[in-house]
Amino acid sequence: MLPLRDDIPASRFPIVTVGIIVVNVLVFLQEIRLGPELQGWLTQYAIIPARYTHREVAEYFTWAQQIFSFFSSMFLHGGWLHLLGNMWTLWIFGDNVEDRLGRTRFVMLYLASGIAAAVLHIFTNPGSEAPTIGASGAIAGVMGAYFRFYPHARVETIIPPFIFWVFRLPAVVFLGWWFVLQFLNGAMSLSGGGQAAGIAWWAHVGGFLFAFVVCLFAKREPAPLQRDYIDV
Repeated sequence: MLPLRDDIPASRFPIVTVGIIVVNVLVFLQEIRLGPELQGWLTQYAIIPARYTHREVAEYFTWAQQIFSFFSSMFLHGGWLHLLGNMWTLWIFGDNVEDRLGRTRFVMLYLASGIAAAVLHIFTNPGSEAPTIGASGAIAGVMGAYFRFYPHARVETIIPPFIFWVFRLPAVVFLGWWFVLQFLNGAMSLSGGGQAAGIAWWAHVGGFLFAFVVCLFAKREPAPLQRDYIDV
């Protein structure tokens, strides 16, 4: 499913969402410039589960490097499609979540969701030596928050193979189905030996669930005032 837009306009310019997108694009342009040196960069800044589960590998990294990778990996991408898909999804759902939480709490939730996603990925792929990169886990957190706050919003969506039709799905259906797909693929990847098809399914599950649960404790928005008079 390809989301096109939702029907909830932002009440103010989503400066944090745009800022995150800009940083991701700039980092990706730097990746392109690195050429053959990119592999070394990934070893240093991506999440590699074996770095955290195998002592003989962990000894090559300082504790600061180990921690920093949880943040740096969120801003690395494996190609233009990977980058554009993530940034488009962030643009659609991020503005409203930023509106609801405020800029500071939105940044905190975004980063915390990315970390939670990485932790679950390491737990489900403990021996993997494959570098894991991308903002997908953090953006899954944004989607989980949107699922919590705006379940009745409408998301205009293209569903292959019906690429010439646009479906207006409730957010609870679009995001709920997306989550089910991540979970099912993650479950199948465990029986197939971990990260399948180059996609960290459990990172998506971890980011989504973390943000959804955290946002359950967010204060409800104040109800609109009841008026006992009639406009004329």
